Amino acid sequence: MNGKHVADGIERRSGVSLWRQIADRILQSIAAGDFAENAALPPEVALAERYGVNRHTVRSAIAALVQDGVLRAEQGRGTFVLSRKRLSYPIGARTRFSTGLQGQASERHIVLLASSVEPASRRVAEALGVARGSDVIRLETRGEADGKPVSRASGWFDARRFAGIDVAMAETGSITASLKRFGIDDYLRQSTVLSARHADASELADLDLQPGGIVLVTVAVNMTPDGRPIQFAEARFPAERVELKLSAL
Repeated sequence: MNGKHVADGIERRSGVSLWRQIADRILQSIAAGDFAENAALPPEVALAERYGVNRHTVRSAIAALVQDGVLRAEQGRGTFVLSRKRLSYPIGARTRFSTGLQGQASERHIVLLASSVEPASRRVAEALGVARGSDVIRLETRGEADGKPVSRASGWFDARRFAGIDVAMAETGSITASLKRFGIDDYLRQSTVLSARHADASELADLDLQPGGIVLVTVAVNMTPDGRPIQFAEARFPAERVELKLSAL
């Protein structure tokens, strides 16, 4: 098998630690409904045999999931599955953070982490319809729901048209409310590209994820109803807490 040992999807030379791969498989099983809430996880020896690793590796995976609040360990009784319902975030013609999570989280807000003015890269310039190298305002934000980070986003705006949107964002905590200060009462999602990957070091920290955690990535362009692009954005969502629900754009 080209030097790879594979047991139930575990690859020893994948570049991802064995314990993280096992933790991800357990998360996938829980998400798929293989374990009900409060159900007992199989014993460590059984999981070690299933994944072709030693018990110490399985124990590391379980410890990480206990720390994440996915499992609970009871001395002398075993390890049990906690409630792990993920938030469902809709991606559609009018994608909004606050309203998208309405009814799923009592507290929802966006924190502005940083802002800067920078020259537009090729992809930013093409998305916004501005000249490459022209000034754009970049906003770095984190979305939180009930005290948990659920998104990490980078957004770009034409600096000539939206000078001061960083101040508006800091004051309102909302992209929608900030755009209203510039006379934009409504906007639509022009396009969205979806992908998934392992989180990088900064995303692990900002989203409170363990090494090897998976993020769902959306790259999107928002526009006014008359077709003028206003925002280019890349958002990352922790796959263990959020699922993306697609609807027609």
